[in-house]
Amino acid sequence: MADGAPRPPQPDTRFGQGFLTDTWYLAALSRDLTPGKPIRVEMLGEPVMLARGRSGGLFALRDICPHRAAPLSAGRVQRDAAGMETVACPYHGWRFGADGACAAIPSLTADQDLDVSKIRVRRYPVAEAQGLVFVWIGSTPQGEPDAPPPTFPGVVGGGPKLVDRMVFNAHIDQAVIGLMDPAHGPYVHRQWWWRTSGSEHDKAKRFEPREQGFAMVRHEPSKNSRAYAVLGGQPLTEITFRLPGWRWEHVTVGRRQVLSLTCLTPLDENRTQITQIAWSDHPAFQILKPVLAIWARAFLRQDGDMVDLQNQGLKHDPSLLWIDDADRQAKWYQALRREWTASRREGRPFVNPVEPATLRWRS
Repeated sequence: MADGAPRPPQPDTRFGQGFLTDTWYLAALSRDLTPGKPIRVEMLGEPVMLARGRSGGLFALRDICPHRAAPLSAGRVQRDAAGMETVACPYHGWRFGADGACAAIPSLTADQDLDVSKIRVRRYPVAEAQGLVFVWIGSTPQGEPDAPPPTFPGVVGGGPKLVDRMVFNAHIDQAVIGLMDPAHGPYVHRQWWWRTSGSEHDKAKRFEPREQGFAMVRHEPSKNSRAYAVLGGQPLTEITFRLPGWRWEHVTVGRRQVLSLTCLTPLDENRTQITQIAWSDHPAFQILKPVLAIWARAFLRQDGDMVDLQNQGLKHDPSLLWIDDADRQAKWYQALRREWTASRREGRPFVNPVEPATLRWRS
């Protein structure tokens, strides 16, 4: 690189190995945040305080007070006489604004000369859309988002009809690859209401690149996937994946829609938060909501149980054999990750490595 040329931001080495930065992750649902009451979340091995001010604005700060390391999330949001909202540490009352700068240290006397604004905690860009709260994790503390968080099709019918959360005991790479795998269904998700042991068909699905990912383009669901029958009519579905860990299935039945969104947020190198959310304006979601919730929970826990079984083998660091076409999506994911990391390191635009293809497998 020539002398004087701008240098791309270097990675923040505090983040665990293998995590993608300079991107948005799900931190919470909007309904999780009560004005004035901070919460603590863990993201990429870092503690993050999330809070909604009494005026509705959002905070996202590193959840460690620089004074004595108490979590800011155990404090409270308050407003001063000038209308500025800050979060107060529960230990000594040090207050921090949404920009991360210290606004006050109550123990200081009037004659003590200290510029408290020079004391800072890391601030994370935060955004709220479609009932979701996103936090942007930059490769450097000074980084700012270069794009808004993703927008998902099919957020209809008011608030979410289903929400389920589970922690997978796995790195996000393992969790993503497991959830996008198309061939495990007849073995992991075998039940009367979804798929029986004798119901395996040859599949051929068309894929194409999408923003920071790829999609299985809109098609009729497989005939041996019984759960779609509750929707009636002629459902069409499209399944999309986007970095760093967003996967959604958008189903249309005439004018009715169903969106099943899976959000993966790495807690640390060995745990990944899976949040499953569904929206719909289809009458079936009102009539069968308790049953559909049971089905969704069963699916997610079956995947989680398989992750735990897989860990028994992965702890020995074996070589893994991936095949086409069933494992092509996993290969695409790895290629997308490599390109994202390279593009950020080299300071250039991301170039999607996925090319259109028809993949075939039996399940």
